[in-house]
Amino acid sequence: MQKFSIRDIESMSGVKAHTLRIWEQRYDMFKAQRKLSQHRFYDNNDLKKLLRISFLYHNGWKISKIAGLSNEEMIDQVVKSKIKIDSFIPYILKLLEAAVDFNEKAFKGLLYDVINNVGFETCIREVCYPFLNRVGLLWMTNNIIPSQEHFSSSIIQHMIIAEINLLPKPPRNDEATVLFTPEGEYHELPLLFIQYMLKKNGRNVIYLGKNVKWQNVLSVLQLQEVKDIYLHLITNFTKLDINEYLHQLCNSFPQKQIIIAGIVAKEVHKTWDNLLVLKTESEIENYIKKPSIRGEKHNA
Repeated sequence: MQKFSIRDIESMSGVKAHTLRIWEQRYDMFKAQRKLSQHRFYDNNDLKKLLRISFLYHNGWKISKIAGLSNEEMIDQVVKSKIKIDSFIPYILKLLEAAVDFNEKAFKGLLYDVINNVGFETCIREVCYPFLNRVGLLWMTNNIIPSQEHFSSSIIQHMIIAEINLLPKPPRNDEATVLFTPEGEYHELPLLFIQYMLKKNGRNVIYLGKNVKWQNVLSVLQLQEVKDIYLHLITNFTKLDINEYLHQLCNSFPQKQIIIAGIVAKEVHKTWDNLLVLKTESEIENYIKKPSIRGEKHNA
């Protein structure tokens, strides 16, 4: 049994802890358990019930009406509810419930439902990224529910790879962009999506993947057809000195454009003529749609 604090529940359900406490006291829909230390906690079943309550609440139900439902009725209403496409929060909540139960069929079914309604790219940006944010995997990693994190990200990664394989091959005479994460960075999902977007826009890509050692990077970058070197760094668990790493890259390959993105990009405080720092999603999208201009510096 996994144990969650009310702050964990708040992060995953999208309902403020203060509101959750009021609901608990006023409607008696759920009740926190207590450790020997008397600290309150919730288990997997509590989490699933709170996700269902939050789902109905975000889908337009009044909390007083939800409080009148039995557990069986609540589950039935969640199954029957038609999700309003102007808000993706209910989808995210249902993905969380499927992930808690390791329900692959339900998880995939929800993703395909979103894709059919709004398209693959919107699904990744508006549903998958926020979903992974809530369980702490993509932009800020922690250990709330690590097994469910791996289960979920694996499904999403395979979905992106399948979409990549459907894209037409770009002309081989174009210069290529090398994609990788440095050694110690294991979060590959955003890099895979960058690969998809670049290929969709007709760019040649040499994909090295995650956790790539320096010597392996060097061997590929000797190739003449490589134009851009794109690295993505989110967690930096190994405490890599990113400024020193970029110093090596930029000075070793002055004729190539070095691009860094991800949360750790905010730690870059030096500048080189061939470095481009992408700190926001819009900057990443602009780069994908229009190749960067060499010599453009980031804002210090």
